[in-house]
Amino acid sequence: MNEPHLIVLFGATGDLARRKLLPGIMHLLQSGLVPDSRIIGVSLDDFDDESFRDFAEKAYREFNTRTVDDEQWAAFAPKLSYVNVAAGPEALASAAAALEQELGGEPRRLHYLSVPPKAALDVIHTLDQAGLVERSRIIMEKPFGTDLASAKSLNAEIHQVFDEQQIFRIDHFLGKEAALNILAFRFANGLFEPIWNRNFIDHVQIDVPETLSLDGRSGFYEGTGAFKDMVVTHLFQVLAFMAMEPPTSLDSDSISEEKNKVFRSMLPLDPKFVVRGQYQGYRDEKGVAADSETDTFVALKAEIDNWRWAGVPFYLRTGKRMAEGARIISIAFREPPKSMFPTGSGVGLAGPDHLTFDLADASRMSLSFYGKRPGPGMRLDKLSMQFAMQETERAGEVLEAYERLIYDAMRGERTLFTTAEGIERLWEISEPLLGDTPPVRPYSPGTWGPNAIHQLIAPKAWRLPFERSWRKPNTNAE
Repeated sequence: MNEPHLIVLFGATGDLARRKLLPGIMHLLQSGLVPDSRIIGVSLDDFDDESFRDFAEKAYREFNTRTVDDEQWAAFAPKLSYVNVAAGPEALASAAAALEQELGGEPRRLHYLSVPPKAALDVIHTLDQAGLVERSRIIMEKPFGTDLASAKSLNAEIHQVFDEQQIFRIDHFLGKEAALNILAFRFANGLFEPIWNRNFIDHVQIDVPETLSLDGRSGFYEGTGAFKDMVVTHLFQVLAFMAMEPPTSLDSDSISEEKNKVFRSMLPLDPKFVVRGQYQGYRDEKGVAADSETDTFVALKAEIDNWRWAGVPFYLRTGKRMAEGARIISIAFREPPKSMFPTGSGVGLAGPDHLTFDLADASRMSLSFYGKRPGPGMRLDKLSMQFAMQETERAGEVLEAYERLIYDAMRGERTLFTTAEGIERLWEISEPLLGDTPPVRPYSPGTWGPNAIHQLIAPKAWRLPFERSWRKPNTNAE
């Protein structure tokens, strides 16, 4: 990529910009992955260029995960400018014109909308009025609507200004190295792709528990809940990577089409196979109604009605204030039809063999299987082969999720982003649940959710919590 960029960051003084976006953009520039660029921060705070640079420097020194280098900061700071949103589109257009003249030629434009959902359309129209639509791409944060009607309305209004090819709907879960590792693991290895189907796989779990509370976000969460906040925009996207057919090539259009085929094949969600929960104490938080029915937890069964996956249940679970924080895909393989091992051998005690992807920052994989315990007799134990990105010599080259997604958007690479068609289809299959929501069940903070989750998956069992711990990097410990 050799085109310079003008990056316009809306919500530039918000928490996401402070923690992830500003340090991430700086790293992309300093690493040479992207060419010379200029950044305009746009927000409501009463800043000028210098005070915005001071704000960004504090964020860089507090949240940068790499070595803090004074010389690098001194080179980056002059690339930052600030426009108060109250100054209107004219001020933004003027600042953009001056910076583009510095860059020379006709630089590309990247607009990042780190703003609340209700402000997104205002930003879209501001960009239109400022004349910044041409040669541009926009990154939009979730949620992308709250039901089918609102998603269609949102997409229709955005499309009045931006073409679909210009829109990058971001899901930071898919920006992690492990998400692309799923594609590499499946389609580059002849060992696994032949068994990646209903004949060999019993069920799949996608589990994203969080220990965090809402931390002041209860006003937003009251109108959203766990299902709308996490399942449609995160877990279903991960499901598509795991379940998609081999694309004709690795270009983003081919991969997007295969993901959309998965969404088209998904059956509408049945409320009978959905468990909604709310952690005890949620209704006491500021901004939450005393009789709130908002779900802070959801577990459900999804089904894909196609040749590869017919009859294979996909169990999804996510929630706040749970026992552990994790991002796991766990694939359970079918057990042998008959066991010739004697009673007491241990076969079957630890459940089926599992292939597990950890989508957390650590980027790990594990394959569990039965093996013979050393010594006399035929006693079997569950063993595990594990791989961790930190154990490779290229561990330092991993981009953080937001860095990768910003980098891909600048290149026009859409593999890790979802489409209007995909989002609308996911809201369509969610309509039965949204029209007939089960009651929320209470659960204690620090647990794995309401007890009803065990009936949902019975006679199977949830993979989390793990029976074994992940091996620590550079050790042989189990």
